[in-house]
Amino acid sequence: MKKLKSHFKFTKQERSGIFFLLLFLVLVQIFFYLNHNYIRDGYPLKSNFTEQQRIDSLKQVLAEKKDKIIYKFNPNFISDYKGYSLGMSVEEIDRLHEFRNTGKFVNSAEEFQKVTLISDSLLKAISPNFNFPEWVTKSKIGAVESNQFGNEHKNYSKSIPVLDINEVTAEQLQTINGVGEKLSTRIIKFRDRLGGFLVDEQLFDVYGLEDEVVEKTLKRFKVLSKPKVEKINVNTATVEELSKLIYIQKVVAQRIVNYRNLNGSINSLNELLKIEGFPSERIERIGLYLSL
Repeated sequence: MKKLKSHFKFTKQERSGIFFLLLFLVLVQIFFYLNHNYIRDGYPLKSNFTEQQRIDSLKQVLAEKKDKIIYKFNPNFISDYKGYSLGMSVEEIDRLHEFRNTGKFVNSAEEFQKVTLISDSLLKAISPNFNFPEWVTKSKIGAVESNQFGNEHKNYSKSIPVLDINEVTAEQLQTINGVGEKLSTRIIKFRDRLGGFLVDEQLFDVYGLEDEVVEKTLKRFKVLSKPKVEKINVNTATVEELSKLIYIQKVVAQRIVNYRNLNGSINSLNELLKIEGFPSERIERIGLYLSL
């Protein structure tokens, strides 16, 4: 016990040293406390606030630039908001929607102006961003070439008759340069799954068939007799019935049924464009097989 007490006995000089040490620690704590308040409430925060304002302004400028960028789009599917952002009036947008509700599509900038009655200046500003389906563009090119070489084409047509693509055999298809045994079989299988081609352009949908080969094929084979197709009612069909259509995958068919259950019914085929994964570029062909 005496040994323990001896450890707590200090001389006057030692006690003075301990006192000044404690005082020093207290002063250090006060200094850090005051310095913390200065950083929190003083100049450094003002400096950060100024920097943040500058960063926010730069972000706003970038956002505005991004909003001004107009990406390629199919003018057949312009929504109200998209139309407003392009500078179209309510009447012009309504004309387009009324035209689309008839099941028709515009296939050129000139047709778009004819339907909507937009001004020449607005058409000039937005038409460079029009993006029509590739098969429409290819059809136009083919029509131009046909006009340029009209006499030659007529003579060719007289010598080789055009056959019905819904009746040709795989061997007949193989007479086209670029269509071998594999592709001819694939065309026949695609035709059988469709129940027959309804329009010539459906040949562009055959996987692996190049556009130039399709154009050559359509010079020899066209839809001369359309098959009778029992349309699928999109408001009553099951997932299995919808997925039987070659253009609609089963997961998309399920989403269509879910959308229908949530909204009560589908009043326009254009509503299908709201569904994730729906092949919007083939809405024209899909519309041939669906009813409301």
